[in-house]
Amino acid sequence: MNIHEYQAKQLLSQYGVTVPQGFPCTSADEVRKAAETLFSAGTQRVVIKSQTHAGGRGKGTFKNGFQGGVQLRANVEETVSTAQSMLGQTLVTKQTGEDGRLISTVLIEKASNIRRELYVAVLLDRDTSRPLIMASRAGGMDIEEVAAKTPEKIIKETIDPAIGMMPYQARKLAVALELTGPLINQATKLLLGLYKTWWECDASLVEVNPLCVVEGPDGADAIVAVDAKVSIDDNALYRHKNIQAMRDLAEEAPLETEASKYNLNYIKLDGSIACLVNGAGLAMATMDIIQHFGGSPANFLDVGGGATKEQVTAAFKIILNDPNVKAILVNIFGGIMRCDVIADGIVAAVKETHLNLPLVVRLEGNNVKVGQKILQESGLPLITGDTMADAAEKVVRSIQK
Repeated sequence: MNIHEYQAKQLLSQYGVTVPQGFPCTSADEVRKAAETLFSAGTQRVVIKSQTHAGGRGKGTFKNGFQGGVQLRANVEETVSTAQSMLGQTLVTKQTGEDGRLISTVLIEKASNIRRELYVAVLLDRDTSRPLIMASRAGGMDIEEVAAKTPEKIIKETIDPAIGMMPYQARKLAVALELTGPLINQATKLLLGLYKTWWECDASLVEVNPLCVVEGPDGADAIVAVDAKVSIDDNALYRHKNIQAMRDLAEEAPLETEASKYNLNYIKLDGSIACLVNGAGLAMATMDIIQHFGGSPANFLDVGGGATKEQVTAAFKIILNDPNVKAILVNIFGGIMRCDVIADGIVAAVKETHLNLPLVVRLEGNNVKVGQKILQESGLPLITGDTMADAAEKVVRSIQK
């Protein structure tokens, strides 16, 4: 689950990470109050940041013609006017697609006088199955671009999960980022706070880009998390009711949101052949083999190992809500999942949804004979596949007629 920048900064500040003073606002009145508070405290400039989970906000364009989802302003009236051009408007960026995202909240924040931009992230290294701190002196850039062009600029520190991040590791990273003097102690505290946020919030990613050396109130250098991104492991949300309350359903694809209500793993794609599969690996293989035979998958849909008849019916309804779907492939390998349960769900779903698209079903494994008998006796106009390749070839052919 992703959260907004202002929410990420709220979490980080709870763990001792220094962030700029700022206020999330949903109306012009709230913007005015926030701006007045910041300017009256001596702030020279504020930054107005559109809050959306998509990247590329600064270079984005609103559908009302206003350019840029991140803006700097020097007085209250300009801040309010700019925020009004953002609130309630749709922002299109390189990550949103043509539809864009509706901006319901802006973050009004004290603009920092930035002297250096750095990068730091905490994530899971899947090769070692351990937490990894990744840092770079090339902040403000896409880390993928840095990795591709100048990989030597990426610094990595693996953490032992049994003992957590040690202060000496944080100091080592601070020195590698070419921080000196008092900044080393500041960076040590901040890096330890980032790791603690990642660990205690069950995050899959905590990223600060840029992490900035800024001019502090006394003119001395200070280190601040100017931007932040936090993603939480969905499987751990039950342990974090406060974080779960931060979920913004308007930022998520409607069909994916609906699927999550039934504990279905669903991701919408751009193709025309819908897939209903049990097991993530089999689902990936199913999408690959559809592509191999000249088709294009419309979704990733894993019903899991213990799906019920109700979940299968819900899965069909979600699939049919995608107007791009021209055919459906059900590919089930019965291990924990029983083929007869899937067959019952298919029959019920087809009858309830009045399905009129080509449906190809391949069942194998636990109770497969019973499942096949249920389908045969249902009287439904479905196509069976003897193997995964046979089923994939048939479903592709069904929409080429």
